[in-house]
Amino acid sequence: MRHRRIGGAAALVAATLALTACASDADEGTAPAAGSSAAASVKEPVTVTYDGGIYVLDGEALKVAHNITLPGFNRVNPAGNDTGVFVSTESGFQVLDAAAGTMTDVSYPGAKPGHVVRHGDRTILFTDGTGEVHSFDPKKLTDGKPEGRTYKTAQPHHGVAVELGDGTLVVTLGTEESRPGAIALDKDGKEIARSEECPGVHGEAVAQGEVVGLGCTDGVLLFKNGAFVKVKSAGAYGAVATQAGSEKSPVLLGEYKVEPDAEREFPEQFALIDTATNSLKVVPMPEGASYSFRSLGRGPKGEGLILGTDGKLHVIDPASGKLTNSWPVVGAWKEPLKWQEPRPALFVRGDDAYITEPATKTVHRLDLTTGTVAGSVTLDAIPNEISGTVSEH
Repeated sequence: MRHRRIGGAAALVAATLALTACASDADEGTAPAAGSSAAASVKEPVTVTYDGGIYVLDGEALKVAHNITLPGFNRVNPAGNDTGVFVSTESGFQVLDAAAGTMTDVSYPGAKPGHVVRHGDRTILFTDGTGEVHSFDPKKLTDGKPEGRTYKTAQPHHGVAVELGDGTLVVTLGTEESRPGAIALDKDGKEIARSEECPGVHGEAVAQGEVVGLGCTDGVLLFKNGAFVKVKSAGAYGAVATQAGSEKSPVLLGEYKVEPDAEREFPEQFALIDTATNSLKVVPMPEGASYSFRSLGRGPKGEGLILGTDGKLHVIDPASGKLTNSWPVVGAWKEPLKWQEPRPALFVRGDDAYITEPATKTVHRLDLTTGTVAGSVTLDAIPNEISGTVSEH
């Protein structure tokens, strides 16, 4: 998930839960009209939000299979199984059965639903408006709302939580005004570690060996070997928020900002955080290119991926920081000032990278093994966020 907002909690403007779902085969690759008949179960579902609803694409054929009417600004994240996607609404998280194209009655109520984290055999939800954390086995979502672990922070805040394989829960500390760090709880809920050395804590990723990275305005806070370790930025302000991790690499890929007073910084560099050596390397983007918080991903071999404003998907060797490929996908673009507004966005699953192009109302599928665009689909509405089903095996 994936959300820059270093300066505080973002208000999630979303819709009522009076939902209608409709779909068609969309043979020509365009969005189906409301009221059309339901399509067959979707293969490798990809979900794309637009102002007023969510398209469900068949990820293999790259055709619109379902069009779900959902007024307002919607957010989507993988639920962690083969069929589900979490949709953030104004009243909480709700599960979309993307394969069937229907909203389910599985929900986690609460104001300002925030980060959705998948790690191992757990999916972890953090509700900003209540400070509630829910952790559960996502494979059980197909049978209804699963039993799972719950936790509530001392005060509500824009936060995040990660549960590790041994039951350790890493969860942020904060209030609506300040977010200073994180704590770790054992499987029984007992606090085992604490750090308040991460101002503006925001964003998470997990590296090889279950090392958790949390973004700070002055670097990254790692949780490894049962303790917190601070990795400082080069300067007093070197902000890392959105990160992307891979179990195949000890290096985290993170956005990196250096302008504390900017209304909207267009970063021209990114961070590589080596969790084995507790070090942070700042790497420049190709000349003239920046990126947004929806630009970061990891490839099937752990390679770093950044969708640049030059329209190219840049491939980075995380060990050396060297650029190994730059593949053209979309036209050149500029990040809007409001984080809710559409801009090209990246969703990676296996060997495929799905990339939106709002300027042409298009979604592209890029083959990460060849660097070529394997297919495209044109939508009736402007695409905004993109996600899909991702099952941990």
